[in-house]
Amino acid sequence: MRTTRVVAMGAALAAGLTACGGGAGGGKDTGTVPVPGDPAKVTGSITVLTNRTDQVQDGTTKRYAAAFNKIYPNVKVEFQGLTDYEGDVKIRMNSKDYGDVLSIPTVVPTSQYPAFFAPLGTSADLSKTYDFTERDTVGGKVYGLANIGVANGFVYNKAVWKRAGVTAWPTTPAAFVEALKTIKAKAGVTPYYTNYKDAWPLTNWGNALGSPSCDTAANDKLTTTKEPWAAGQDLNVVDTLLHDIVKNKLSEADPNTTNWENSKNLIATGKIATMWLGSWAVVQMREAARKAGKNPDDIGFMPFPAQVNGAFCTVVRPDYSYGINVNSKNKPAARAWIDWFITKSGDAERALSISSVKGRPLPPSLQPFKDSGVRFAYLSYAKNTQVLDIDKASEVGLNSPDYRQRVVDVARGAAKGDLQSVFADLNRKWSEAQGTVGD
Repeated sequence: MRTTRVVAMGAALAAGLTACGGGAGGGKDTGTVPVPGDPAKVTGSITVLTNRTDQVQDGTTKRYAAAFNKIYPNVKVEFQGLTDYEGDVKIRMNSKDYGDVLSIPTVVPTSQYPAFFAPLGTSADLSKTYDFTERDTVGGKVYGLANIGVANGFVYNKAVWKRAGVTAWPTTPAAFVEALKTIKAKAGVTPYYTNYKDAWPLTNWGNALGSPSCDTAANDKLTTTKEPWAAGQDLNVVDTLLHDIVKNKLSEADPNTTNWENSKNLIATGKIATMWLGSWAVVQMREAARKAGKNPDDIGFMPFPAQVNGAFCTVVRPDYSYGINVNSKNKPAARAWIDWFITKSGDAERALSISSVKGRPLPPSLQPFKDSGVRFAYLSYAKNTQVLDIDKASEVGLNSPDYRQRVVDVARGAAKGDLQSVFADLNRKWSEAQGTVGD
């Protein structure tokens, strides 16, 4: 199961939520919900909606609830794991019944957070303890807290790459393509896997924004950049690499038959060599290797193949943020759960992810990045509301899989046009939409 924060439903759903905002939360400010002072006085039953169906199935959530109850004995925690998380929660948000605690769906525009979620505190206060609060702030109040930050890069089978004689991380997109060609020729495996059919993994390519330029303002600059897919722009570099991988037949033969769950086993057993994902995926691939009787340490992680002043750069983005349903009858219990889960559960560490709690150490899986001098760029989200408004107006879908599926289809000859025509269309849509969105 994925943990990365993606849009799976498209811009039309955002319009649907606009219509239902009054019915769900009514836009009312219910007042800040602070962390309870006395755990013994916190009572009630809460339902936590989660995309981590794997944790529900393997008993992890039950263990978390038991540990939570050692501090908050009078709170009952129940979990609902949703496979189509974005789609199911979006539908439920047309009513008041969308759990007490939930991972905030990406389909909800930031500007509408006050209609659906209770404020957790001020940005001035919470930003002292947590990273990424900027993304979930409206009017100085924070409506969601991320558990983890995700570094982006290529999950790869080091043994396969080594067998092909490629041991150094490629420093340019062209060098990366050449490395995949070498792997195909010498290792005899599929060099890259798109996960095209499941679609959502393709959205992770958008998370490379900021890596080629190592610019922490890359996201905010989308509000003023007229042609984000022009030559030299990050999105041009990123999407060109995806296109060139497929164009050179370095990915699976039929993308319509890919399978996310099976891809874990394929990379763990060396049948495929590489996938572009978040750092959250490393632990899942290593677990697949263990189950297959392979060496988990064969699964590695490398940065996007671009350097600025001789250094790689990986963008760190927040994963799903946790919010409290504005209609919850047990907000103190819900707030207690969010605080405990993020600061005390150890979930971020078990997932080999970057904790959102300031000062926590990097996970061991990212130690090679640190040792190699990879820069960690924490993107600014100061203008993210405007970016999302432009994206919605343009119908580009920065965080949806659709346009990158089109890039793949063009590259493999399954759709008309070429990469430059795709970029020209995206630039036109984005530029026109900018004129319809205010500051």
